[in-house]
Amino acid sequence: MSHYIYLMQNGGINPTLRRNMPNYRRDFTTGGLYFFTVVLKDRSQDYLIKYINEFRQAYKITQERYPFETVAICVLPDHFHLLMQLPENDSNYSVRIGFLKSQFSKLLPLQCRKVSESDQKQGDAGIWLRRFWEHLIRNDEDLANHWDYIYYNPVKHGYVQYVKEWQFSSFHRDVDKGIYPKDWSGCPDLIIKGEM
Repeated sequence: MSHYIYLMQNGGINPTLRRNMPNYRRDFTTGGLYFFTVVLKDRSQDYLIKYINEFRQAYKITQERYPFETVAICVLPDHFHLLMQLPENDSNYSVRIGFLKSQFSKLLPLQCRKVSESDQKQGDAGIWLRRFWEHLIRNDEDLANHWDYIYYNPVKHGYVQYVKEWQFSSFHRDVDKGIYPKDWSGCPDLIIKGEM
């Protein structure tokens, strides 16, 4: 008898157990192209920009340990957006995001860590939200929308007036490749589900 049939015949999931279960499902497509939003626990902090060299170092270590292609990235003070292409035989983006968060946390000065009792129990440094937003890119239009969203994000949040002014993204690399014009003004009306 399947687990599902057993649960349905025996009154479903215990309400106490249900309360502790996450209410999301992740997609694990081998070789998938994913959009991520990863956020600091304390949104008032600017650790990702203040310690951008540490972030870059953690990112490099992560890519060396768990290879993936960076299609696009934008780092803001309190969160980052990433389009990640996984290798053909791999679906484990969670290990990459977790490792990147861990490496960055280890490289930060100790005074940045605000470890609560709950964080200690989880082995958490108190820097990042535990969860992150993930979305499997479905088609070319979906890819274009997320790519544009990533690059327009610093303008949306009021950090700069023009996309080209934000130095903490792969936008300039994509301008050099001819993917975007240097004076691209973005898509101010573009909304992505799960945006931060």
